[in-house]
Amino acid sequence: MKVVVVGGGVTGLSSAWWLARSGAQVTVLDKFIVGWEASGRNGGGASHYQSPLFEEEQRLWPQMDALLGYPTEHSKERIVIAVTEKQLRQYHYIAQMNNDMGYRVDLLDAKQSQAAVPLAGENCLGGMHYRFGGHANPQRTTQAYAWALQDLGGKIVQHSPVSGFETSGGKVVAVESASGRHECDALVVAAGPQTGMLMAKLGVDVPLASARAEMIVTEPAPMMPLGGVDGNGLYGRQTLRGNLAYGGGPHEWIEVGEGGPTARPTSPLTRNLARRLAELFPKAAHLNVIRSWAGVIENTPDGRPVIDRMSDPENVVVATMSGVGFGLSPASGHAVRDLVIEGHCTFTDIAKLSLSRFEGIGADWREARGWLPIT
Repeated sequence: MKVVVVGGGVTGLSSAWWLARSGAQVTVLDKFIVGWEASGRNGGGASHYQSPLFEEEQRLWPQMDALLGYPTEHSKERIVIAVTEKQLRQYHYIAQMNNDMGYRVDLLDAKQSQAAVPLAGENCLGGMHYRFGGHANPQRTTQAYAWALQDLGGKIVQHSPVSGFETSGGKVVAVESASGRHECDALVVAAGPQTGMLMAKLGVDVPLASARAEMIVTEPAPMMPLGGVDGNGLYGRQTLRGNLAYGGGPHEWIEVGEGGPTARPTSPLTRNLARRLAELFPKAAHLNVIRSWAGVIENTPDGRPVIDRMSDPENVVVATMSGVGFGLSPASGHAVRDLVIEGHCTFTDIAKLSLSRFEGIGADWREARGWLPIT
């Protein structure tokens, strides 16, 4: 079976790797280079307990280094600390919900939180310790997927934006791109912010809005016992060198064409992120911000992913992850593989991720939500 995957982020690369493991002849096409958008520019978290893919996510992450044959820098567990009473109440609610679902979360008082997170200050009021989940290095992981796919004979074609599709008999039979025509028996569209535009060429409406997500990286700090620490509206991790890599809204809505954003200017959000990070880690407040990243994420109207196989064209699978693609990538790739080869997901029910839930949504849904660039 020949499969073309459009999109070289973690979702597309994981899908391609799973398909290649099953014997498919896979070609990945990316408009620029792999991992250039949100896949290489995120906090690396892997704790998506509200997703139907969660249990598979948790099962797979501890195995990924061995399965891929390359390091992802995956680290287990995660801590979230509060610096306001409102945050603390929210974390207590989340902890109770997770424990009721059977996923262990331990509540931490102020002293326990400060002991577990040495960079925290006296303003830390408490927190919670996820005994599941964790984080990995987005750059390393994207690289690992790509190399593992190539080890299985998969092909990655970069700088190859897709211009159109050739259909016959209710199926896509070839993909037209800057690198030429690529024949296929099945097509996977996992192109992040470009997914909606590409699916529109096939007569399929995938409602998406694009936003720019920014992150900052500091100078190295003393290593914490657990590098995955969130809070104060921030997500991120401490790298193996000690740098603090953090991001976390508010997102800036932007317009994105088929070639991606025309520019990636630094926005005032970097100061906002730096202030909140200093509040989260007062003992690291003296560190300089040494760089920032801006990635583009796609958002569905309800904020949940779409992973679905189309009925027309019948050999097309769409996967758009609405900002949670990195952590779920081992499981989402498995689900896409199943949809392509088996016709259904074999390990969990993903009906709530179907595209049909947006049938009848108005063309003005972005305006209704205020999800528009500020002019």
